[in-house]
Amino acid sequence: MQIKRVVVTGMGALTPIGNNLQSYWEGLKNGKSGCAPITYFDTEKFKTKFACELKGYDPNEYFDRKEVRKLDRFAQYALVSSDEAIADSGLDLDKIDKFRVGVIWGAGIGGLETFQTEVLNYAQGDGTPRFNPFFIPKMIADIAPGNISIKHGFMGPNYTTVSACASSANAMIDALNYIRLGHCDVVVTGGSEAAVTIAGMGGFNAMHALSTRNESPETASRPFDATRDGFVLGEGAGALILEEYEHAKARGAKIYAEVAGGGLSSDAYHMTAPHPEGIGVVKVMENCLRDAGMGPEEVDAINTHGTSTPLGDVAELKAISQVFGEHATHININSTKSMTGHLLGAAGAIEAIASILAMEHSLVPPTINHSVVDEQIDPKLNLTLNKAQKREVKVAMSNTFGFGGHNACILFKKLS
Repeated sequence: MQIKRVVVTGMGALTPIGNNLQSYWEGLKNGKSGCAPITYFDTEKFKTKFACELKGYDPNEYFDRKEVRKLDRFAQYALVSSDEAIADSGLDLDKIDKFRVGVIWGAGIGGLETFQTEVLNYAQGDGTPRFNPFFIPKMIADIAPGNISIKHGFMGPNYTTVSACASSANAMIDALNYIRLGHCDVVVTGGSEAAVTIAGMGGFNAMHALSTRNESPETASRPFDATRDGFVLGEGAGALILEEYEHAKARGAKIYAEVAGGGLSSDAYHMTAPHPEGIGVVKVMENCLRDAGMGPEEVDAINTHGTSTPLGDVAELKAISQVFGEHATHININSTKSMTGHLLGAAGAIEAIASILAMEHSLVPPTINHSVVDEQIDPKLNLTLNKAQKREVKVAMSNTFGFGGHNACILFKKLS
């Protein structure tokens, strides 16, 4: 069987630093922080009072009132970002074979706000179960790709990948392989999340996972900094159109990048903590390089998982040093979570988009908010601190890891 080449022909973004692809890139290159005090609910009794919410997002600009009532925010975000990606791709939906167009989407949690609302309403009632008839279809994680396919009539593979924060990276790798093996011509892929809720913030606070830098929220997400104290919760979505190369070429599509390969692994260590030696992270990057048929010396940039947690950042950088050896010091390493916060199941998608845009513009976005050197981190590594750096990027890697020890890595390269 001939393995087919896969390219990216469209992208869409709905993020805390920009509500479309262009504004997202402007935020990235300018080192914009998306973190601010929470506006969705009263945080008086919460340890953490800030998050990376979307700014200026109004669902009524995209959906009618009836649709808004039927869609949890995570599903709204999926539809908005995928619509942008489809439009960006230039696909003529009247001319393509919709049986060969799939939708493979990532969501680590799904409709958390819907679940929270229905349970609280029940608890405050008289004990009679008067649940909204849309409760279940709004909440389930697979409803996002379901809605995308229903809207556009896509009848290829359709499902959601759930692997916590690695969910959308898993979705992209599945999409890559469906096209490689000839099962699809096009796959709409990516991920969305809307966990900035009472339940989301309360749950992550109880785990001591979130930063509590309430006095300076805009600087709270500080990957690789010695004073980092946890991640910042974010929300939004990223969508990519993956397409078989010859299919894209035949219709004269703009091609952003080739998807060179993807790798998966498991830490098999702990529910939430990374392996201290980064064994699973080493293996996932090695698997990705092997899948792409590329050597470590070919990688120019790595967008790390880099969540701003004390253990995770160090383990990942140790793994990078082990995999890439001396070449690690010649790679631009960054964490765009310093700007967007952590979008959980959508993180892999928006960070893959950031990697592709870095290739397109020959500019690596910064890791912002760094001020104190961590002596546990190799000082020779270029962490792209505080300011974007000009650089030709021919090959870019994006790392995404999830609770449960799920590791995913995806590699993009300029089309040759």
